[in-house]
Amino acid sequence: MGQGLWRVARNQQLQHQGYSGQGYLTREHGRRISTNNVSNSSHRKQAQGGIDIYHLLKTRKSKEQEGFINLEMLPPELSFTILSYLNATDLCLASCVWQDLANDELLWQGLCKSTWGHCSIYNKNPPLGFSFRKLYMQLDEGSLTFNANPDEGVNYFMSKGILDDSPKEIAKFIFCTRTLNWKKLRIYLDERRDVLDDLVTLHNFRNQFLPNALREFFRHIHAPEERGEYLETLITKFSHRFCACNPDLMRELGLSPDAVYVLCYSLILLSIDLTSPHVKNKMSKREFIRNTRRAAQNISEDFVGHLYDNIYLIGHVAA
Repeated sequence: MGQGLWRVARNQQLQHQGYSGQGYLTREHGRRISTNNVSNSSHRKQAQGGIDIYHLLKTRKSKEQEGFINLEMLPPELSFTILSYLNATDLCLASCVWQDLANDELLWQGLCKSTWGHCSIYNKNPPLGFSFRKLYMQLDEGSLTFNANPDEGVNYFMSKGILDDSPKEIAKFIFCTRTLNWKKLRIYLDERRDVLDDLVTLHNFRNQFLPNALREFFRHIHAPEERGEYLETLITKFSHRFCACNPDLMRELGLSPDAVYVLCYSLILLSIDLTSPHVKNKMSKREFIRNTRRAAQNISEDFVGHLYDNIYLIGHVAA
C-alpha cells in the first residue's frame, strides 16, 4: 500500500516537472531534430564556400571502393596537415601515391627542423636547386656518420655546407639534435673543449633547484662512467654556469662556484649510495647533512636537507 502511494506521488511529481516518459521522449526527439537541422545547415553553408567536406567524407561510391579519402580531393592546407604527421619513411611511401603533395618542401622542412633543430644552412640564402628533402637525407647520413666517427660526421656536415666551422654553431647543432649517440658525443666533447664551453652556455638554469638543474645538464652532456679529469671539468663548468644564471639566489644562500662544486659532488655520491644495489647501508639524511656541511660550512642545514629529499624521491642526478 505504501509503495503504491509512493509511485503515484512520484508519477505526479514527474508529470508536474514535464519529465513523464512520453514527454521526455518527445522533448528529446525535438532536441535531436533541432540539432540535426543546425548541423545540416552548417554543412550547407560550408558547401557554399567550396568543397562540401561533409559530403566528401560521408559519400561512398560502392562498398568495394570504401577506404581512405584521396588527399588530392581535400583542400591543400588540410592535406599538408595530415601528411605532416608522417615520418620520412612514410612520407616517401606517400609520395608514390600523392607525388605532388608528399614532395612539398614545407613538409620536408618541418621534418628537418623537428629532428635537427639548428643548422647553419637554415639561416642562409638557399643555393640554386636547394631541396629540404635532399637536406633531410644529408642530415640523416651525417648523423649516422657521426655515430660511427664524430670527427668524420662533423666534417661531412661542413663539406655539405650544413654547418659552419665554428664551435658555437657546432654546439648549437648538438644542443638541438637528439639523434646523436651519447657515447660518441661524450668522446667528441672531451676532445673539443671549445665546443663544450659554448654548449654549457646554451643552458639556462635560472630559478631551478640545484639537483634538477644538474639532471638537465647531464641529460645533454652525459657524465663519464668513471671519475676523472673530464667529470671534474663538467662539474666546474656547471657550477659557474649555475651561479651565473642565479646571482640573486647565490647571494641569498651565500654560495660560490666552489661551494656549488662541493654540493654537486655530494649529490653524485649520494645518488650512487641511494640507488646502487651493492650499497647495503644507505646514507641517512643526518649523515649527508653532517658530511656536506663539513665541506661547505656556510650552507644552511635546511637547504642540504632539501637536497637529500630530492635525491631520495626522484633519483640519480646523472642517470
